[in-house]
Amino acid sequence: MASHVVGYPRMGPQRELKFALESFWDGKSSTEDLQKVAADLRSSTWKQMADAGIKYVPSNTFSYYDHVLDTTAMLGAVPTRYGWEGGEIGLDVYFLMARGNASVPAMEMAKWFDSSYYLFLNSYAKFQLGVDTVPVLLGPVSYLLLSKPAKGVEKSFSPLSLLHKILPIYREVVSELKAAGASWIQFDEPTLVLDLDSHRLQAFTEAYSELESCLSGVNVLVQTYFADVPAEAYRVLTSLKGVAGFGFDLVRGTKTLDLIKGGFPKEKYLFAGVVDGRNIWANDLAQSLGTLRALESIVGKDKLVVSTSCSLLHTPVDLFNETELDEEIKSWLAFAAQKVVEVNALAKALAGKKDEAFFSANAASQASRKSSPRVTNEAVQKATAALTGYDHHRATTVSARLDAQQKKLNLPVIPTTTIGSFPQSEELRRVHRGYKDKKMSWEEYVKAIKVEIKKVIKLQEELDIDVLVHGEPERNNMVEYFGEQLSGLVFTVNGWVQSYGSRCVKPPIIYGDVSRPKPMTVFWSTMAQSMTARPMKGMLTGPVTILNWSFVRNDQPRFETCYQIALAIKDEVEDLEKAGINVIQIDEEALREGLPLRKSEQSFYLEWAVHSFRITNCGVKDTTQIHTHVCYCHIDDIIPSILDVDADVITIENSRSDEKLLSVSHEGVKYGAGIVPSVYDIHSLIIPSAEEIADRTIKMLTTNILWFNPDFVLKTRKHTGVKRALKIMVVAAKLLRTELAHARKEKYE
Repeated sequence: MASHVVGYPRMGPQRELKFALESFWDGKSSTEDLQKVAADLRSSTWKQMADAGIKYVPSNTFSYYDHVLDTTAMLGAVPTRYGWEGGEIGLDVYFLMARGNASVPAMEMAKWFDSSYYLFLNSYAKFQLGVDTVPVLLGPVSYLLLSKPAKGVEKSFSPLSLLHKILPIYREVVSELKAAGASWIQFDEPTLVLDLDSHRLQAFTEAYSELESCLSGVNVLVQTYFADVPAEAYRVLTSLKGVAGFGFDLVRGTKTLDLIKGGFPKEKYLFAGVVDGRNIWANDLAQSLGTLRALESIVGKDKLVVSTSCSLLHTPVDLFNETELDEEIKSWLAFAAQKVVEVNALAKALAGKKDEAFFSANAASQASRKSSPRVTNEAVQKATAALTGYDHHRATTVSARLDAQQKKLNLPVIPTTTIGSFPQSEELRRVHRGYKDKKMSWEEYVKAIKVEIKKVIKLQEELDIDVLVHGEPERNNMVEYFGEQLSGLVFTVNGWVQSYGSRCVKPPIIYGDVSRPKPMTVFWSTMAQSMTARPMKGMLTGPVTILNWSFVRNDQPRFETCYQIALAIKDEVEDLEKAGINVIQIDEEALREGLPLRKSEQSFYLEWAVHSFRITNCGVKDTTQIHTHVCYCHIDDIIPSILDVDADVITIENSRSDEKLLSVSHEGVKYGAGIVPSVYDIHSLIIPSAEEIADRTIKMLTTNILWFNPDFVLKTRKHTGVKRALKIMVVAAKLLRTELAHARKEKYE
C-alpha cells in the first residue's frame, strides 16, 4: 500500500528560508549563500519524508517566493516593465516581479483560493540521496484560469486562448523531467473544484490530449484540493488522456466520495486525501481507515494511495519544536511532520501492518479532546444560542449616524487617517522580549510603550492627520495579540506558516469555546486619547478575520465559533465606547478569504460572516463611528455583503489592484457611508505623489463620502518612508479639499 504527500512547507523548521531571503535582500549574503540554504532545505525535506516511509515524495514544491510566480518564470510570462529580454530568468528579475522596487511595482497580489496563503500573478526536481521524487507542476489550465488580463488588455480577453502557446513549454519540461529519471509527475489542477462552465472544462480535455504524446513512459497524477469536485468536472477529470492517477481532497470534499463510489475508472490510481493539509488536528485514524477500506473495495488494493488532502504548506512544520505547549492540547495536534507519519501509518494499516500502539495512542487523544472540560464553556454556548433569530443591525441608518458623528467629531472634508500599526524598531522589539522573558516589570513596560505612543501621536499631529491611531506598539500581530487574551485559544512558539514570500504568521489554535475574560485594548486606547485632543481610533480585529486566520476547531460548525468571537469583540467595543473612544475600527481583512469555493455554499457563509460583524457593534451610540477595512481580495462579487456590514466608514484596498477592486461607485452600487479608497500600497516601495493620489481618488467623489488612508498597516515600512508617505497623503487630501471648494464656489456664483 503506497503513501503520498501533495506538498510540504518551504520555510524550514526554524524559518531558515525566511532569514536567508531577508539577508539576501538586504545585501548581507550572496546568491550562493541563499542557494545553499534552499538546497539544504530541499534535500532534508525529501529525506525526512522518505525515512518516514512515504513512497511518493513531492519535489519542485520548494519556492524562493511563490509557486505560481515560479510557473510564470517557467513560461517566460514576464511583464515588459521588468526589462526581461529572454534567456534565463535570474533571481534579480524573479524578486523584482515579486517585490518591485522604488520605480517598478510588484505583480498584483491575490489569495490562493480560500486559504491564508497569498500568491503572485525555478527550481526543477532533482534526484539525489537515493530518493525518487515526484516533481510537481501547476497544471496549464489552472495557471491560465488563475490569471487575469493585464492593464490595457480588453476585459473580454480569455486567458485560455493562450493554452496552445504554453503547452509546448509544458511538453519540454515533461521531457526534461523524464530524462532526469522521474517516473511520476504531479500536475496540480485545483481549479477543477470551482464551478466551471463547459468551455473551461473542455480546456482540460484539450490540454491533456495535446500533452498525451509526451506523457508516455511516465505516470501522471492530476491533483485537486480544497473542495468537492463537481460532478461534471469529475467526469471530465477521470476521462483525461495520458493520466495514471487522480488526487482528491476527501477532508473538505466529502461529497467526492459519493462520486468515486458511483464509478471510478479501472486501472487508474486513486490518491485519497484523508489527512487534513489545512488544519493542525491529529487525524482520527480509525475513521480514516474505515474510509480507505471502503475505497479499497472500489479501486483495488494496488491502486489506492493514502495521501494528504492538499499541500502541507498551510501547516506549521514540526510539533516537536513546541516545548512550551500545554501537553494535553499538544496531544490533540499534528503538524506537517506528524501528518507525514499519519499518512504512512494509514498506508501500513491497509497493507496489514497496523501499528497498534500508534493507533491506540491516537484513539486516546481523540477521546481526550472530546471529553476535556476545558473545551466547553456553558455560559458561552448559551449566549451564542441566544443569537438565533436576531439580525443585530444598528438602530438608525448610516446617513443619520454620520450626521451625529460629524457634529461630535467636526472632521474636515476628506478626513485623513491610517489603518493602525506603525513600524516597530529593534529597540521596541527588545522591550517586548524583555517583558515576555520577565526581565522587565509591568510598570517599566508601560513606561516604554507610552514613549512609543507619544512619538506616533506627535508625528501624526505634526503631519496634520485628522483621526489618529496609537501605532499599536504593544502588539505583536493583529490576530495573535487578541488571541493571547481570549479564552479557548492557545499559541505556539514555533508554529510558523508562510503567508507570502518571507512573511510568516503564527496562527492561534482555537481549541474550545471563546470568551473575553477582561478588556484587551481599553488601557492603551484611553492612554493614547489622553495625549491628544484629536479623535483616537480604538483598533480591533474582527471576528471573521480572527476565525479565518486561525486554526479552527473542527468539532463544531465554523459559524458557531465565529459568533462566540463576535460576542467577545462586542464586549470590547462597548468598553471602549464607555471609556470615551468615539472612533473604533474593527478590521475584517479576511472577510472574503473564508468564502466557500462553490457558489451554492457562499450565501450561507456571507450571511453569518456579515452577521458576526454586526453583532460586534450593534449596541453602540449613533455618535460612535465604526470603521472597518477590507484588503487584498477580489471583492467585486461580494460588494453587497461588504456594504451590509453596516459600518460607518469602509476602507477598501484600491492601490495595488489599480482601482479594479473599488467597484462600489459603479454598476449602480452606492453607499451612504464613508469610503476609504486606500491611496497607496505600503507593501510597494513606490510612494505616489500628492497629485497622483488626488487624480486616483477624484473618480469616487461623485457618489461617496471619501476618506484618505494608506492601503494597509504601516508596520512593514521603514520609519522614514512612513513619514514621507503620510505627508504626501495629507497634502493630497488638502489639494482635493481646495479643488472641491473651488468647484462649489463656481457652482453657486
